Amino acid sequence: MDSKHHAAGSAAARRAALLQDGFGHLAHGDPVAAAAVLEQAAALPPVPGDDDDAACLADACAGWGEALALAGDPAGAAAAYRRAITIEESAGGRARWAWRLAHAEALAAAGDGVAEAAFRALAAERPDSAPARLGLGAVLAAAGQTAAALDEVREAAFLAPGDPAVTAVLAGVLVDAGDALAAVELVEPARRRFGDDPALLVPLGRAWAALQEPDKARAALAAALEADPADARGAAAVLAALDGGDEGLNPAYVRALFDRYADRFDADLVTKLAYTGPALLHDALLRSAGAAGRAARWERALDLGCGTGLMAVPLRPAVGMLAGVDLAPRMVDKARARRLYDMLSVGDVVEAMEAQPGSWDLLTAADVLVYLGDLHPVMAAAARALRSGGWFAATVERRGGDGFALGPARRYAHADSHIRAAAGAAGLAVRLLEPCSSRQERRQPVPGTVFVVERV
Repeated sequence: MDSKHHAAGSAAARRAALLQDGFGHLAHGDPVAAAAVLEQAAALPPVPGDDDDAACLADACAGWGEALALAGDPAGAAAAYRRAITIEESAGGRARWAWRLAHAEALAAAGDGVAEAAFRALAAERPDSAPARLGLGAVLAAAGQTAAALDEVREAAFLAPGDPAVTAVLAGVLVDAGDALAAVELVEPARRRFGDDPALLVPLGRAWAALQEPDKARAALAAALEADPADARGAAAVLAALDGGDEGLNPAYVRALFDRYADRFDADLVTKLAYTGPALLHDALLRSAGAAGRAARWERALDLGCGTGLMAVPLRPAVGMLAGVDLAPRMVDKARARRLYDMLSVGDVVEAMEAQPGSWDLLTAADVLVYLGDLHPVMAAAARALRSGGWFAATVERRGGDGFALGPARRYAHADSHIRAAAGAAGLAVRLLEPCSSRQERRQPVPGTVFVVERV
């Protein structure tokens, strides 16, 4: 065998090995590792004239798409599935139905307007396909075409009677159509049969809210959060709307959300969101200290919203006494297990600052102020809590223009002008304020701001 054929054979063998490894990760419930391996398989150049390798490449792309969808990257999944479909169709004939359906579902999850056309084509090809009719109904509902959506989802329910996924979507469309009572009558029997499935509980909560039954709505939505701490279906947003809409996030639900999320918090932040908030804050403090000609050392520090204690890791060597406070008891338990804090407490961050006026040389808040709107009360409390010359350092999500706003992920974004105004009103001098990104969503950096202010 000449060197060219040997290289081609090696590439095909390498792709096949990676494909097997990647699907092994998928089988073991690790889509992040699977995506990394299958991306390598998809990146290897195709072997000309080798039909088996072409099929292997298409499988690798489809598997990569599946892994990305499971890992929370629907746009990446759609692109990977599109490539698998193109490869298979280039060999003649129609690509696999399952791949085309998964491609349409990924487009819909990514909010791509092409999803409607993709589902319409699938539904036209197979009018008896419940997933195709359900997908079409869901994208029509998202586009505000409630009547058309209701027709499609009802057809899906006829084709797949008792399917909880179909029931959940139909219930949501019924609420949108103004028939919340029908939604309750649909979901309650399904809930008794399938248990506390968040897909059913969120539309049930919305239905009870529409029927002016807030206690029943809260119970259903709290159960949804219990079953799905990551809140993929937006239960927390409906709960917040029940308790004042955009006026603020109810502390009780912030506490409940993070308590349920405690066991997965660190892993999700690092692997899925590429979280770097503590490192960004520590670097900002070091640079601010250098610019001020002072040592990066603090006698007493309070970590606000300490969570599981990630901020304590870089901060501990630079602090004499380190305390932490967080709303969620289970998060505090995780922080206590790190054995880096001298004192930990459960409570509200503003109340914790006000409890010990003039006591702290440093206050930190990594990814905490995103759950607070107006920063004037926070800055005022920080000014009272700090000793003269003390610093308050934090990260926020960045807003263009002025003021602050609650985004679709139920996290506040703050404009630089709002931070400066709140600090100035409290008598705090801005020592550093610059753009950053402490986390990603859908593999894209979320615009943020890091700041350091001083009590002068």
